[in-house]
Amino acid sequence: MTARLLTPADEAGILAEALPYIKRFHGKTIVVKYGGNAMTDEHLKQCFARDVVLLKLVGMNVVVVHGGGPQIENLLKRVGKTGHFIQGMRVTDAETMEIVEMVLGGQVNKDVVNLINQAGGKAVGLTGKDGNFIRAKKLLLTSDNDNADLIDVGQVGDITQIDPSLIGHLEAGGFIPVVAPIGVGKNGETYNINADVVAGKIAEILKAEKLVLLTNTPGVLDENGELLTGMTPKEIDEMVADGTLSGGMLPKIGSALDAARNGVKSVHIIDGRVEHALLLEILTDHGVGTMIKSH
Repeated sequence: MTARLLTPADEAGILAEALPYIKRFHGKTIVVKYGGNAMTDEHLKQCFARDVVLLKLVGMNVVVVHGGGPQIENLLKRVGKTGHFIQGMRVTDAETMEIVEMVLGGQVNKDVVNLINQAGGKAVGLTGKDGNFIRAKKLLLTSDNDNADLIDVGQVGDITQIDPSLIGHLEAGGFIPVVAPIGVGKNGETYNINADVVAGKIAEILKAEKLVLLTNTPGVLDENGELLTGMTPKEIDEMVADGTLSGGMLPKIGSALDAARNGVKSVHIIDGRVEHALLLEILTDHGVGTMIKSH
């Protein structure tokens, strides 16, 4: 309803406010991890797609990396399997891997591509297998209680290399790459990789201006549940050490920190439940989450 109450002068003011941001980020790369409610709520899906197309049309190179947790859970349930997580990573046996690849590389990837195309963009779907674009090896987690113990979580991948040339070719042609977080091993093995980790690594390799992670929380919260808007990597480290950040937030925070330390100018963990969260974060003075500065 609020949009209807805006006067033409208000609307012009909003557009004018976006101008310095459009100028600053023109020609720059923005990597967006798309997940959570923004991926399942119909209205939020439309908002997201329009945001991506608008950012592309004003000259930014947008790369979308998507998750698909709820969709994977649905299909696992239908075949009578239960999903298990260790340290925020999905335990992936061979049968689960088939389902993950089917859902991420097929259903979800094509849905996101279609959504962006319907909003007027030119999106192309990829998995890490295309052009051997995301190389991976088996990920072994270290045990919480004894670092000597390694935990095998199945066909979960640890990225060894990303070849940015495919994304470069697509961007040069005016396309928006939409990446499913699946990697390929030395002998052609398929690996399920956490989408936050893939988004972070792609942002590093592409020397992105921003990495934006859409979540189902307002951002990074302190022990009292209050939103922390601006943080440094050092402050985040302290929150992980004292247990304030845990569970599914860990891979997100880990990727955000790695990206911030490896050349991505700023990382934003934002609330994907807010309409047009992406535009609010990138083109206005009103951020909608936590920004982690590179230093």
